[in-house]
Amino acid sequence: CTVEAVVSTQSTGESVVNGTILSGFEYSGQKCSACSRAYVPESLWDEIREGLVSKTAALKIGSAEDIPSFTSAVIDDKSFAKISSYIQYAREDPSCEILVGGECDDSVGYFVSPTIVLTSNPECKLLKEEIFGPVVTVYVYKDAEWAETVKLVDETSPYGLTGSIFCRDRSILHETHKALRHSAGNIYFNDKSTGSVVGQQPFGGSRASGTNDKAVSLNLIGKWTSPQAIKETLVPLTTHTYPYMDQ
Repeated sequence: CTVEAVVSTQSTGESVVNGTILSGFEYSGQKCSACSRAYVPESLWDEIREGLVSKTAALKIGSAEDIPSFTSAVIDDKSFAKISSYIQYAREDPSCEILVGGECDDSVGYFVSPTIVLTSNPECKLLKEEIFGPVVTVYVYKDAEWAETVKLVDETSPYGLTGSIFCRDRSILHETHKALRHSAGNIYFNDKSTGSVVGQQPFGGSRASGTNDKAVSLNLIGKWTSPQAIKETLVPLTTHTYPYMDQ
């Protein structure tokens, strides 16, 4: 399900770069909590762009049996075809630019290189739709438009599973979290938007991502029960009228 990373001007570029790569490209982006879109302030974009491009380009993609490989092929031909179609869309859309990656090869296995797309269109379909592959789309916003951008994040995608907010200012961090209250079932502060460990962190999303039941939490117990409310009156019922009727 479409997952976002929201970056404020009060954030550390290094954390944004590493968190986006980890959450976007582990398992070739084939997990529901993988980062698929990022909103980055104009003032930090040059630094973050350089880090994203250089580190993504250096990732080793190979056999799952090759220990140094960061990730491997996507699962099958259908997945390969779907992911490839989005990359082709990015090539043809004038509002998009492929910054790194974009190579697709199914000659031996179904390999899609980790890809970062820059778009100038906040309504780009790569920001809205679920790709479920190693593709992260970035939208760069003007620093003065933080509030508008947070609203954009909340309204762009129908999904609501996980998200990250990168910000060192606690007041802005919590203000943003409040605004994105319903945009994700799991929110991460200054961390990658994935990695929930069973037994340690309740997990679940809302909107088109589910009913926000939290696996591994007491909230889930209600799903396996059938509550019944009981009322018992301990005194006789002596009348069928109400006091106001006697006035």
